[in-house]
Amino acid sequence: MRTRNKFARVIFMMMVASILLAACGSPSPSISSTENAAKNLEALVAGCKTEGALTITGTPASWANYGEIFKLFETQSGAKINSLDENAGSSEQLNALATSKGNTGSQVPDVVDVDYAYGKIGADDGLFQPYKVSSWDKIPDEVLGIPSRDPNGLWTGGYYAVMVIEVNTRASRSVPTLWGELVQPEYKNMVTLSGDPRSSDQALQSVIAAALAHGGSLDNLQAGYDFFKQVNDAGNFLAVIGNSGTIAKGTTPIVFTWDINALADKDSFAGNPPITVSYLSPTVASVRIQAISAYAPHPNCAKLWMEILHSDAGQLAWIQGYAHGIHQADMETRGVIPADWKARLPASSFVAKVISPTSEQFRLAKEAIRAGWDTTVGLEIK
Repeated sequence: MRTRNKFARVIFMMMVASILLAACGSPSPSISSTENAAKNLEALVAGCKTEGALTITGTPASWANYGEIFKLFETQSGAKINSLDENAGSSEQLNALATSKGNTGSQVPDVVDVDYAYGKIGADDGLFQPYKVSSWDKIPDEVLGIPSRDPNGLWTGGYYAVMVIEVNTRASRSVPTLWGELVQPEYKNMVTLSGDPRSSDQALQSVIAAALAHGGSLDNLQAGYDFFKQVNDAGNFLAVIGNSGTIAKGTTPIVFTWDINALADKDSFAGNPPITVSYLSPTVASVRIQAISAYAPHPNCAKLWMEILHSDAGQLAWIQGYAHGIHQADMETRGVIPADWKARLPASSFVAKVISPTSEQFRLAKEAIRAGWDTTVGLEIK
């Protein structure tokens, strides 16, 4: 892996150039469009420096290489990152915005990073303010079969993660590559989820993936419940929440999780224990969207933050952190993704087959999961 300092220098040098080029919208920008882009960026930087801070929530530095993006932002803006509850979920982030109207204190988030389904909720509730980044025209209209940006600029998809199984191959000598293998005897007391699907969005997405793999659909998850009942009946399911710690110890050798988490563990564990990441097919993905609070106390910093996320430098930071950047196809066309970074993620031909629930499908799944899980599986995961 490249050193952090070298990586920070590389993407910082790219950042301003990529923002300016993207703003022009053509390979041969006019002088005036380049000047306008430069002035816009200069004004945001100056305004942000005066504001002095960007307040974020639910965004750990260790997730998707956000730590490098924090450094990018602070270097470019001269302002500081004020990180609130790193463990805040999507609903908690929206609640923080809803209760912040009229409050300009340090505990008011300027921006959010939430699951796709919450983009519509936040927009409908008036919690976001519109802002179209300079690279707006380079953002695809759709990704994974769903819209990747709000037409009015209220939210924008930044990256997505794909559901995989993470396997500690010291604890499990075999690595499942097919869904049906997870009920085989060699995986006794090895398989678990990253949470309880009745309360964890990540675990719920695992059930959705299982449903798709066994004849169900995004609108009917019964096949997913049936599958995990089969895994449990075979003696293979552990009613324990799997995470990096339990995987490292070998107490949960096989865990359904996002590839961002699994590949980061593989990196950080450095072979102790050895980790294999298995992309089952079919599977699902979750697009993460970013938005600026309607009540952001640091609006210039919030806009500059969005510009950085959608520059080549910001997208490369996410890709280095194993996230699938929303601009990845455009960047591949332009040849700006280093070959070794690109090789660390699954082939684009595989990703093209991945499915993401719409906001409405995910909402209905959240409503249905308690009854379906309780009736069919009947396990509390804790």
